[in-house]
Amino acid sequence: MKKFKSFVAIAAASAMALSACSGTDEKKSSDAMSSKSSDFKACLVSDAGGWDDKSFNESAFDGLKEAEKEFGVAVNTAESKSDSDFGPNTQTMIDDGCSLIIGVGFLLAPGIKKAAEENTDLHFGLVDAAFADDKGNPVELPNGRALLFNTQEAAYLAGYVAAGATKTGTVATFGGIQIPSVTIFMDGFVDGVKAYNEAKGTDIKVLGWDKETQNGSFTNSFDDQALGKSQAQQFIEQGADIIMPVAGPVGLGAAAAAKEAGNVMIVGVDSDWYVSSPDYKDIVLTSVMKGIGESVKAAIKEAMGGDFTSKPYVGTIENKGVSLAPFHDFDSKLSDELKTEVKDLEAKIASGELKVESPAAN
Repeated sequence: MKKFKSFVAIAAASAMALSACSGTDEKKSSDAMSSKSSDFKACLVSDAGGWDDKSFNESAFDGLKEAEKEFGVAVNTAESKSDSDFGPNTQTMIDDGCSLIIGVGFLLAPGIKKAAEENTDLHFGLVDAAFADDKGNPVELPNGRALLFNTQEAAYLAGYVAAGATKTGTVATFGGIQIPSVTIFMDGFVDGVKAYNEAKGTDIKVLGWDKETQNGSFTNSFDDQALGKSQAQQFIEQGADIIMPVAGPVGLGAAAAAKEAGNVMIVGVDSDWYVSSPDYKDIVLTSVMKGIGESVKAAIKEAMGGDFTSKPYVGTIENKGVSLAPFHDFDSKLSDELKTEVKDLEAKIASGELKVESPAAN
């Protein structure tokens, strides 16, 4: 009996020791992650338009704040008011000791590339643009990662929906500045309308963009909403009753024109405008969404975990990096046939059966 009691005592002591050891290991693991978080600072530099643009800047900012909350990383941001702020703002983030600096937008590409080449001990990210040399040839930077989106895939679905929803037979799109991250939306939208025309034998017209010639309407601004309103009014006068503005905050000017017209719908871009721009939710047919926030958060997680890669992230319909927003208030107004066709097209794009092409595709 004494031997049995002795055995039980030894076993219990061993279990306590193992439990203590396990607890120590878990604490060490937790401490290690905490240490990584405390030593890591993730930073963003905005494009012109600022963090409350209801578009790609705001989406990136939301991803940063989620990373701060979930991973416990330190963060900082630099808000650009104009193109001249890009370089100084990037340098401010470098001077602040940022571990990963992400530039939000195609126009930041030259400055982020230069900073990455001059600061090889830091990591850099670039939303909506690949790294390239002065001649436009792609280059790979060991410490630079592009966060890209094949937005033409989701825009194709939006174009198909717009063609099926128009009452006037005319829809429109315009851009802020003629850059690949803008025209890729317009290419997909035009092709979606074309696909509807071919399937239904209709002749829905698209104002604002000719995919073949790559010529169209641009406000040459991402922040002057008056220009967006003026451009939309021109389209409305020409009979357009659905407009997709690919112009950041300028698009809200188009939404204002559409709301004033009373019979015009808007296709939002980057985020779900029904949610992000509630003042206009009653005229938002749908939105072409990019998972910018999720891509920023994923890049931060990988970098802080020591898994940074220079391989570009490319958001697609298949990996849900781009998507079509719900139809919300217009869902009951669209035919079941149209909604089924869009679902089928989405599945074909995801499977690779349907290829949506664009010169700006990644």
